[in-house]
Amino acid sequence: MRRVIISTPDIDYGDAVSNDVIGMYQAFKEEGYLAKMIAVHSQVSEHEVFDLKDFQSLLREAKDIFIYHHSVGWNKGIELLNNLRCVKIIKYHNVTPPAFFEGFADNYMVACQSGRSQLKDLVDLQADLYIGDSFYNVSEFLAIGGEGLKWAVVPPFHHIDRLQLLEPEKGIIRQFRDGWTNLLTVGRVAPNKGHISLIDTFHVYRREYNPESRLLIVGKIDPGLASYHQLLKDKIRELHLEDAVFFTGAVSDSALKAYYRVAHVFMTTSFHEGFCVPLVEAMSLKIPIVAYGSTAVPETVGGAGLVWEECQPELLAASVNRIVRNKNLAYFLGEMGYQRYHDLFSNGRIKARFFEVLRKENLIS
Repeated sequence: MRRVIISTPDIDYGDAVSNDVIGMYQAFKEEGYLAKMIAVHSQVSEHEVFDLKDFQSLLREAKDIFIYHHSVGWNKGIELLNNLRCVKIIKYHNVTPPAFFEGFADNYMVACQSGRSQLKDLVDLQADLYIGDSFYNVSEFLAIGGEGLKWAVVPPFHHIDRLQLLEPEKGIIRQFRDGWTNLLTVGRVAPNKGHISLIDTFHVYRREYNPESRLLIVGKIDPGLASYHQLLKDKIRELHLEDAVFFTGAVSDSALKAYYRVAHVFMTTSFHEGFCVPLVEAMSLKIPIVAYGSTAVPETVGGAGLVWEECQPELLAASVNRIVRNKNLAYFLGEMGYQRYHDLFSNGRIKARFFEVLRKENLIS
């Protein structure tokens, strides 16, 4: 039986890269492959994740497949790739530019600098295939001398199918479905996510259009980025929004479902995204989107949201107001988003696209 090894440094719950690794692993198993995952650290209990020391015994033949997921600097991963004599595939999720962490976390700067410097190592490797979550990601390889590489775009596997089946947490529904307008953003609380612009936009919206509104910021608050979180709290205090902005921290899937259910608009002002899975979550649940169109955001949203080239609080706030006031527009954008999710981003579509690419490149039969 043909073996497939899928590797990344860390596998954890609620992480987009981990969800893609697990989804890819499950897809191969469903197709009859002997698939395994290896990582340095794993918090996942439902699936067996092997340690690096087991690596050599798992790959035995030249036709075996090794898939490396790159999103942060990992010297051991590069070493493994260089020493392998089998089919090698790189899945690139993008690496946050280190400048975003300057003044907040030196260790994150170092990890991101390493991850971005290793892009050249990955190009020089001349792997059998390079897959990006988006063309934006692929373009980074092409820009550093990878014009001759075999590449494809395949969106990441995710947990949205499971999310759709869950019952939303009732306490959150009761708390926030109270007649007020809820603006929602989902994602790690980190400098590249543009929360200052998000808070400025919400301030304009609340002041100019709708005082009975609140901003829900759902996502992990990293202790290593405490100074960034404090910066956001200071900004909220400066604008007198203490009672209107809610940081939830990391939440369960049922709680996440509830926050989407109470949201009137999903908004992001992120400055750097290699794909942005929360946008797809919002589309799958028919939540209209307002976004700053940075990096891969326009590619992910397509025409299923109000996406702007400028990150101007007045423009974004007016867009939110238009959706909230115009029920037909909100419905139309929600339906457009769901159709885009169904056509491009459901796990079934992603699996079909993934194996189509592998067959086209003659990496599987």
